[in-house]
Amino acid sequence: MTDDVKQSDTTVMVVDDVPTNRYAMGAVLRRAGHHVVPVASAGEALSELDIRLRAGALPDVALVDVGLPDMSGFELCRRVKSTPSTAALPVVHFSATAVDTRDRCRGLDAGADAFLSVPAEPREIQAVVHAAVRRARRRTEAEALAHRLTLLSQAVITVQTARCLGELADAAAAGASRLTGTPAVVFVIGPDGEAHHGTSRSRLALSDAGPHQAAARLITRIADRRAGVHSTVVPAPLWPTGLFRPGARDDAHLVLASTTEGRAQVCIATPASAAPRRGAGNCATGRDGLADDRRPIAAFPAERLAEATALAAEPLLMYQAERDIALTLQHSFLPQPHRLPHLPGVDLVVRYVPASRQTEIGGDFYAALPTRDGVLTAVGDVVGHSLDAATVMVEIRHALRAYCVEESDPRALAERLDRMLLHYHPDVTATVCLALLDPGTGRVRIANAGHIPPVIMRAEGKAEYVDVGGPLLGLALERPEPSELVLNPEDRLLMVTDGLIETRGIDLTTSMEQLRTAAAGAPPGLDALCDTLLGCFGHDREDDIAMLALRLG
Repeated sequence: MTDDVKQSDTTVMVVDDVPTNRYAMGAVLRRAGHHVVPVASAGEALSELDIRLRAGALPDVALVDVGLPDMSGFELCRRVKSTPSTAALPVVHFSATAVDTRDRCRGLDAGADAFLSVPAEPREIQAVVHAAVRRARRRTEAEALAHRLTLLSQAVITVQTARCLGELADAAAAGASRLTGTPAVVFVIGPDGEAHHGTSRSRLALSDAGPHQAAARLITRIADRRAGVHSTVVPAPLWPTGLFRPGARDDAHLVLASTTEGRAQVCIATPASAAPRRGAGNCATGRDGLADDRRPIAAFPAERLAEATALAAEPLLMYQAERDIALTLQHSFLPQPHRLPHLPGVDLVVRYVPASRQTEIGGDFYAALPTRDGVLTAVGDVVGHSLDAATVMVEIRHALRAYCVEESDPRALAERLDRMLLHYHPDVTATVCLALLDPGTGRVRIANAGHIPPVIMRAEGKAEYVDVGGPLLGLALERPEPSELVLNPEDRLLMVTDGLIETRGIDLTTSMEQLRTAAAGAPPGLDALCDTLLGCFGHDREDDIAMLALRLG
């Protein structure tokens, strides 16, 4: 016998209605070290298979006499092979009479793996059984390998499409759980030590963050920013209780991965009982610090998944750092509501809501500035989503502050901003709506550069968009004259960026009508107006939201 099939691990079912034949065949197999299960008929064989199937202990091979009394060995084989739960069981037909070519072909057509003519030498019987078992085990291993590779590829694809570090950790934990068949917890730790964790179980299963924080600190000490992929086992007394199963204390098998740059440290943790027995201790790594490609991919699926998660975490960490910088830039240059300048004769409320954390930062802004001719308000958006967009937003806002010291006409200001953008950022476009309000008369002049027009809400409960348009900034196109209207003391004027209402797959005209309807039905007051609209439209947005509402004070 070769080392891939051991007789002591092999159970053979012998199906023969003649007791002496069953005894003789069984004796040959037992002497070779096999476990033998003798049965006397096809019906008894099917019943025995059913019992063993429920117990999870199917035989490794069935030797079936062709001439059984209740049904032929061919029909028994056909039934076994047509049942999904027993289809992989190797069947070897044997007979002392049905030995011609036609009989052998009938057996093969029924799904048999081999045909044995008896009487036969013991060595031949053993060789046929061994060959059938070897083929079946290799086929089963190949199917298991394909299944593991499929699960691994699905997990890697899900990990690579994650939009944020929390989503990445959850995807990796779900994939690791499917690969190992056990609960899994995944930690993604950035260069600043900030840890994001994901679990294959419900987040409600462990509401206390303490165990996750303790595990993250332990992982950081073990990893020590070591590049590559390696694994270790943490004894239960050192591993936080309940991370895998509520109240359970488990040894933890940790697979740790870090890319060469070392910005992201990933740890996949599973109960140590699920860890592969092969390669105990640290697994091999290549010169690049990643898993050695000479090893079978599916033999170490958790290591490969950890490696893919670490690679996917790198750009997300870089994006998060850029996003944090852009948010800081926006918040530092946008006036906070409690720091807005005092504007006599005008009540003003602003709102600024950054996009959802998994989306890119935008270039939305608002401004409220005193001028010699009244109060100038502006709401705008730099086209694009990046740190560059946020930077250009700051430039536009500061340019507007500088220009309005000597010039207050909205159209003239839009033209100046257009020239500034063309000169310094010829590849960038932006939208802006500018409104100049004279608090003494209520007269408002509005210029628009490709932006959503303002909504005016009259005292009688009606809301309508101001009829004002114009090309985007950065296109060097002629601008129309500003629109004019008179704001009464009970009226409110609302200016917003499209992040409030723009929804993928919905026409902007439809969204604008929904906004107008909601504004018309909003309760009195500026704060109530803004809060109502944010409650209607401001959830999980893919773009920043800037709002400015005013009325005569």
